[in-house]
Amino acid sequence: MRNINFRNYFRKNQPIVTYVFFAIQILVFIVMSFDGGTTNIYTLIKYGANFSPAIISGEWWRFVTPIFIHIGFTHILMNSITLYYLGSQLEWIYGSWRFFLLYLLGGIMGNVMSFGFSASVSAGASTSLFGLFAAAVVLGRIYPHNYTLRSMAQGFLILIVLNFFTGFLSSGIDNWGHFGGAIGGALAAFFIDVPNLAPVANSTRLKAALGYIALLVMFIVIGFMRFK
Repeated sequence: MRNINFRNYFRKNQPIVTYVFFAIQILVFIVMSFDGGTTNIYTLIKYGANFSPAIISGEWWRFVTPIFIHIGFTHILMNSITLYYLGSQLEWIYGSWRFFLLYLLGGIMGNVMSFGFSASVSAGASTSLFGLFAAAVVLGRIYPHNYTLRSMAQGFLILIVLNFFTGFLSSGIDNWGHFGGAIGGALAAFFIDVPNLAPVANSTRLKAALGYIALLVMFIVIGFMRFK
């Protein structure tokens, strides 16, 4: 009879990338709290929030850094809880490096769309989290006969609809960022393979990848045109 070392198995399958993203945003929040506060607009801009005039001047890294910045305790608490549970599930499905790519692609698309259609200073992991929600929904459609993915997709579809509805009724919510994150995550789910499952057709993957790039470029162009 073969013995299974559960400690090694658990360690091997830890959602390492989820933990790393979690740790980064907590660390950034603590540092910002001691350097002006996380609700101070000047501190937010200093640490890399989505700020259109700075992006126009060449600070393109602001399409990434807002993913790890949060505005106030409630904001980081809710996003951290969501990242921990949602991230752990998606990283288990995709594997670490694919999950890393999926998380960033959703966040970047969200921040780029926010740049294109909003003039407000914004930040938060919500862009990436909406990308994960949307990717989970897409997986349920790609693999309808997989009970686990289909059930997860149904649950997340309800959550993403409720979150969009809440966002439109609330002030101070970057709905453009959320919408862009969902678009980015949905498209990425078509061209990022899921290990141990039948791959999506190459033609579909190519169309999704080209669609992602085209939308990214379009939103950037719109953002620059708004400031001409």
